[in-house]
Amino acid sequence: MEPVHIIGAGLAGSEAAWQIARAGVPVVLHEMRPAVETFAHKSGDCAEMVCSNSFRSDDDVMNAVGQLHWEMRAAGGLIMAMADKHKLPAGGALAVDREAFSASVTAALKAEPLITIQPGEITELPTTGNWIVATGPLTSDALAGAIRGITGSEALAFFDAIAPIVHADTIDMSIAWEQSRYDKGETLEEQRAYINCPMTKDEYEAFIDALLAADKTEFHEGETAGYFDGCLPIEVMAERGRETLRFGPMKPVGLTNVHKPDEKAYAVVQLRRDNALGTLYNIVGFQTKMKYGAQTQVFRMIPGPAGCQLCASGWHPPQQLLEFAHVAGRQDAHEIAAEPPLCRSGDGRRGLCRKRRDGSAGGPDGRRAGQGAGPCAARLYDLDGRAGQPHHRRGRGQDLPADEREFRPVPPGRGRPQRSPWPQGPLSRLYAARQG
Repeated sequence: MEPVHIIGAGLAGSEAAWQIARAGVPVVLHEMRPAVETFAHKSGDCAEMVCSNSFRSDDDVMNAVGQLHWEMRAAGGLIMAMADKHKLPAGGALAVDREAFSASVTAALKAEPLITIQPGEITELPTTGNWIVATGPLTSDALAGAIRGITGSEALAFFDAIAPIVHADTIDMSIAWEQSRYDKGETLEEQRAYINCPMTKDEYEAFIDALLAADKTEFHEGETAGYFDGCLPIEVMAERGRETLRFGPMKPVGLTNVHKPDEKAYAVVQLRRDNALGTLYNIVGFQTKMKYGAQTQVFRMIPGPAGCQLCASGWHPPQQLLEFAHVAGRQDAHEIAAEPPLCRSGDGRRGLCRKRRDGSAGGPDGRRAGQGAGPCAARLYDLDGRAGQPHHRRGRGQDLPADEREFRPVPPGRGRPQRSPWPQGPLSRLYAARQG
């Protein structure tokens, strides 16, 4: 049987390789690291998480992301299995120990007889065989140039941001306190998963002033894409309005200061555990493009970590993402118009959940290709069963209404063609069986 080749061993590529191998089709997984490094990765492990250690909400009843988690678990997904194995307390979210998680994914892929991990950089798009391109936003310059050659430069976007990490022993717990928002979680450890740093109105206003005045990095020539609304640098949020952060990552709702229970904080900065030992915490939602020196000055204005030491600074690296509406021959296909046809997985979709789900969808594509049936179109479905339309398949995200820039349940009858209640597909049948 002809193998399926996958370029890129990130979240999407690793999941696609696992699903294809489980279907009995051999896989060759190509990964350029560690021989070819990126500015964000620190190892050569598969599925290394460089942006955040959180997969967002794990609530499969009230949250669409949690529903996708349930579907991937039901489909026997490797990424979800390893995430559950290395889960950290995070209230209602699913967060992991990054290093242990990626090491476990790597070990599982290496132990699978049908998967061969081939180190080395792929610099050109293939001309023969069955291939899935899952290189993600940190694609090497050579391969990115080859992709640009068949998609056009207008199909590439540049954006991303990474939150800073602080040492836990530098946080003043006489000011900060442990609590998950609304006390989410079934155990005491989950209910106390976050460290909360309160701000008064004066402290918040001074913080915003410093944030707006801080030295920031700028896009290089050609890196002109707009930001993704789900991952904005905090400076950009502050520029949209002084109260924006207070209604975003610094919202004070659902929290009670144990040191001053009768006093309502004007704003709250949350820190989430980043490793199993609890020695590192990342600042939730604080993606930034401030220069490193400015980060130290500004973040020390936060009560609690005022004397904090940054283990890793936040940053805003240039990343390349496909504007997939400009690429696909069909609006809902994962196939790039090329010869031979190329299936992409994860690259056009910002967000860890979306990349893992693209890997799950890429698995059936690869299985069909390996069995000689050719790649198949892969759809995402909203919870009521209609085909989803993520922002990258419909053009630039800023052209969409605000409530369509994230995957979430879509109310019935809102301007989309009516479909049968459950489209025929393995994940849809699983969910239908669950409800029945």
